[in-house]
This record gives sequence, structure tokens and C-alpha cells, in this order.
Amino acid sequence: MLDGHEGSMVSRENQAIRRGAARMVALGLLVAVMGCASPGGPHGTVQGEGFSSGEMWQSDSNRMATLAMRDNLDSLWRMADKLYQRNPAEWKKSAQSRQEALTYLRIAVLERQDWADLQGQRDVAALSLALQPHFVGDRVAAFVYAAADTIIAAHAGKIRFTLVDSLEPQHLYNAARNMEIANWILNSRQGADGKPLLLSNQLDGQGQNLSFEREMGKIIGRLDLLASYATERYRRSVIGYGQSLVAGPFLQFLPVR
Repeated sequence: MLDGHEGSMVSRENQAIRRGAARMVALGLLVAVMGCASPGGPHGTVQGEGFSSGEMWQSDSNRMATLAMRDNLDSLWRMADKLYQRNPAEWKKSAQSRQEALTYLRIAVLERQDWADLQGQRDVAALSLALQPHFVGDRVAAFVYAAADTIIAAHAGKIRFTLVDSLEPQHLYNAARNMEIANWILNSRQGADGKPLLLSNQLDGQGQNLSFEREMGKIIGRLDLLASYATERYRRSVIGYGQSLVAGPFLQFLPVR
């Protein structure tokens, strides 16, 4: 049997153990709650592309422009799909199904074909027509086609770039501003019936849907980054040439015998 002093020590140790266990349980519950409150599911990883022989004809800037164009077109395809889902009456004007309408749109953009509803208009002229209240064709296809054509026109009419290609930074910058203007018009202009030209973003008591806005923001950001990169590239070429002249005398090999 334990005497009074030893019993008191054991009791204090048991209390300390219980308090420690209680703290561990509380910490576990806190971690579990935080886990439930955070976004679930995998977040993915950076995806690269396999090597292709065509890259032998691309500089770093050519490759960056090609990837940015690819991602911008992917954003436009996603926007078209989202807009068709919210405006199903539009794809019914040009195809038998939503998927068929998307396929026609991709072919027209990638093969640089005219879009009939736009009456031969291209880039910003087509964009302006697609956003007119009186436009009666498939407005989703017309808007996305015109946006894609505007971006491609800013890249000298190309979607892939090699060593013989160059980009005009101001054209890229202008394309980014045109996307901002088009986005603002689409969100603010109304038809003759007082309804939006297209249902796109949603921010009201019934729910929130800003996926369209996010895709447009990505496009604008890529265009602005590429414009800044192109400007910096030319500026750094001049600076690099000056540095070679200044540093030249200090970079001479020294005799070793």
C-alpha cells in the first residue's frame, strides 16, 4: 500500500496524464475541424509537355508565346462550354448538340475560317458585332470566335511561333485591353428585352458563379505578362550588348607562361 505522500504524488501524476490526454483529444478535434473547413480533393501538379522536334526551331520566348496561346485558347473553349450551359438556346442556333457546336467553333478558330454569323468580320470588328443587342446568331460562338481571332491577330495571325517570328508588345497589350472591354460590355449591356446579352457571371442570393470571370482574368493576365516579357526582352538585348562592350576588356584571357 502507498502512504499518504506517495498516494498524493500518484494522484497528481494521474491528473497530469488525464489533462495531457484531454489536450491531445482537443488538438485532434481542432485539426479535424480545420481539415473539414479547407478545400478538399487533390490540388494537382504542374504539367509539362514531352519533347517534340518542332521545339528545335523555338527560342525560349517562342516557346513561352506558344504555351500562352495554347492556354488562352483552352480558356476560351472552357468559357464557350460554360456559356452554352447557361445559354442553351445559343448552341441550338448552330448545331444539334452543345458538343457539336463546340467542335464547329474550335475548327473555325484553329483553321482560321470565317464564322458565317459574323458576316466576314474579323478580330475587333467581329467582337463589336457579336456584342450588339440586335445580333441574332449564335452569340456564344460569335463572341468566343471573335475573342480568339482578336488574340490571334495580336500575335501576327499565328498560334505557334518559331525563330523567324517576332511579337509586337503593343499589340499584345492592346489585345488584353480589348478583352477587358469585351468582358465589361458582356456584363453590362442588355438586349431590347432588358435582359443580359448572355448569362455569364452570377453573384446574387441564388448563388455565386464567377468561373467565367476567372477564365477571362487568366487570359488578360497572360497577354499582359507576354507583352511585358516581349518589351523586356528587347530592352535586355540592348543592355546585354552594352554590358559586353563595358566588360570586354576585363574578360581577356591572361597568359599562363
